[in-house]
Amino acid sequence: MVDNLTASRASTSPELPTIKGPMISDALLTLLRCPQTMQALSPASAELLAQLDDARVAGTLRDRTGKLVREPIPAGLVREDGALLFPIRDGIPVLLLDEAIALGAE
Repeated sequence: MVDNLTASRASTSPELPTIKGPMISDALLTLLRCPQTMQALSPASAELLAQLDDARVAGTLRDRTGKLVREPIPAGLVREDGALLFPIRDGIPVLLLDEAIALGAE
């Protein structure tokens, strides 16, 4: 449904920016930063999202507070150094450090 709405808007307004993942425009993506380090963020690859989903299904995926992640992560933003992933839920980037997922050494 969201994709159809986005496509409809894009076809009537050619000046709209390209959509990255669920409703993240290029213009917004250039403004978003990690709240901890102010590093740039980029969309997570499909491969990384699949790996995270495998860990979620196995019951081993946890956020930075240690809370088990139970909901699928359809999209996310990865910090420039690759240490954290911020989930995107319902098209909204969740830039809360406690809800970020550690991908490597911080």
